[in-house]
Amino acid sequence: MLTTIFATAGMAENKKRNIGWKILITLVLTGILVMLGFQLYEWWIARRAHFVRYQAFGIEIPTNYGIHGIDVSKYQEVVDWESVKGMQVEDVQIGFAFIKATEGNGNEDRLFKRNWKKSKEAGVTRGAYHFFIATKSGKTQAENFISTVELLPGDLPPVLDVEQTYGVKGDKLRQRVKEWLETVENYYGIKPIIYTNVDFYKQVLKDEFDHYPLWVAHYLQKEKPRIYRDWHFWQHSEQGHVNGILYKVDFNVFNGDSAEFKSILIN
Repeated sequence: MLTTIFATAGMAENKKRNIGWKILITLVLTGILVMLGFQLYEWWIARRAHFVRYQAFGIEIPTNYGIHGIDVSKYQEVVDWESVKGMQVEDVQIGFAFIKATEGNGNEDRLFKRNWKKSKEAGVTRGAYHFFIATKSGKTQAENFISTVELLPGDLPPVLDVEQTYGVKGDKLRQRVKEWLETVENYYGIKPIIYTNVDFYKQVLKDEFDHYPLWVAHYLQKEKPRIYRDWHFWQHSEQGHVNGILYKVDFNVFNGDSAEFKSILIN
């Protein structure tokens, strides 16, 4: 009787062990298939982007600036950076790109790593930006950016994109913005760029950040943005088209010549 009981118990134990192995193997195979699926999807999107061609950029380009660029995030999907770099309309060619890296305390743009690597390989001067959530700690958000972005010589300075209050009062928002800027500057050893629109800068940030480089968004004038202070970059349109990108993309210009552009890069 005892032998039968032990044998039955052993068979049950073996059965449980076999089921466990089957579950483990199934999970591993499922994980591999999911990874392969993501890689296949990215390859397909990249190939699709490679064949996107436009007759022109689809917008009016300010002609009194010599250095042009774009900014991208996951919303542009997979970008074929070789096609972006290779597109030239008369004397206008994409020379730089700001790439979304992080948002808030812990979010990373899902295409940042790919865009960061591929843009450099294609010869496009790159810069990384953080989308600021005013309800969160500036220091914690800065640490999120720092843990994600490795800046190298030849890259643009880090960028703080701040354009919404989320109901936070102005003095508190400005305090948190300063925390981000100071933390990032102390880490990378270079003064960050602030990105915002004309009205937000005037009404919320005010004159407390005039000593920081400015990348300003303003779409209502053709010659220059309507802002009282000096600026480095101007986002003049959000309706552009570029070879190698499936969707509309923001267009920017640099306010200076090639020597001035080179002087602001990390060295």
